[in-house]
Amino acid sequence: MVQLSESLESFAALEVGVASSTYDAPATLSEFVSSRNIGFPVLSDEGGGLAKALGILNEQYEPGHPAHGVPHPGILFVDENGQILAKFAVEGHRQRPPLEDVLDGVRKLVN
Repeated sequence: MVQLSESLESFAALEVGVASSTYDAPATLSEFVSSRNIGFPVLSDEGGGLAKALGILNEQYEPGHPAHGVPHPGILFVDENGQILAKFAVEGHRQRPPLEDVLDGVRKLVN
C-alpha cells in the first residue's frame, strides 16, 4: 500500500484513480492509513465480502481462522461501470506485483 501511495502521480497522469481494500477492521485500518500517510481511499473488507465478490478470496483460511477473509494479494483495474479490465497478482501474501508492470498494463488499457 505504501509503494502504491508513492506512485499516485503516475496513476494520476494516466487519469486513473487509486483505491484499496483490506480485510482489516476499520479501527486498525484507520491507524495504519494515518501512520503511513496513505493518499487514497482504503476500504475495510472485514469478513471478506468484497474479496468473495471479486473472486480473490484466499480460501486456505476457514471461517473462524484469524486470517479468514484475507484476499489473494494483487491489484485490480476496474472501469467506471465496475467491470474488471485487468488483474495483476502474485502468489503468496508477502509480495505485490511490481508496480512498473501494473503501470505498463494500465497504460496499454487506457491508450
